[in-house]
Amino acid sequence: METHFATAVEESPPDQYEEDRVLAPQPSAKRRRLLTHIMTRLFARLRKFFQPVTVLLIVLVLGFAVGFLAFCEKVINMQEPATMPVADGIIVLTGGQARIETAINLLKEKHGKRLLISGVHPSTKRQALQRVTHADAALFNCCIDIDRSALDTVGNATESAKWIKAHDYRRVIVVTNNYHIPRSMAELSRAMPDVEFIPYPVVRTDLNQDSWIKQGDALRVLMTEYVKYLRSMARAAIFPSSTAENAGSFGK
Repeated sequence: METHFATAVEESPPDQYEEDRVLAPQPSAKRRRLLTHIMTRLFARLRKFFQPVTVLLIVLVLGFAVGFLAFCEKVINMQEPATMPVADGIIVLTGGQARIETAINLLKEKHGKRLLISGVHPSTKRQALQRVTHADAALFNCCIDIDRSALDTVGNATESAKWIKAHDYRRVIVVTNNYHIPRSMAELSRAMPDVEFIPYPVVRTDLNQDSWIKQGDALRVLMTEYVKYLRSMARAAIFPSSTAENAGSFGK
């Protein structure tokens, strides 16, 4: 009897409920495993998102935005100089308000020996241009040259280089709108790196206000000019040679 009872006790299976309770994962362990799974998937998605191409794209976009803001800050802070040094010649690039009149006034004040008006439409007559600008006829006939070949800023630089070379000038004042100054100076300096160019910005009032960023037209002008400026810088980096090397003679 005693032997049978002992055997029964020895062969009795363990408490199944107690075993399940001990081996079952605790709630905190479940949460840790779930959190680990979520973080693993999140990191995998982030690694896929931040691939080298994506990172490069983000850097380029940020660089473009920062550069644009710096460009705008530089342009809107430009002012017409209170005083201007005397130069050998004066160049005005057509295409903006009050540029030609400003350049002619500089010539009248003897800040240069001659004036080149670059980018005049081929159909525009010399007498008509003189009347429109209210320039003195004698001054216009003796000291003002007209370029009708340039179609853009690169053309302005090419034709200006011919004119400067023909007169052997070393110091030239450049008159154009403030937003156009950075690109104009870059193209002219690339065309004739040995010549000193002095910028004279003609200030646009709508670009000289604190609220310029809210003005659609002003923002469009600045963005367009900034893209052209970047294109000019890229061209200068790829083709750094001077355009004056292949420039022909200037024809009035």
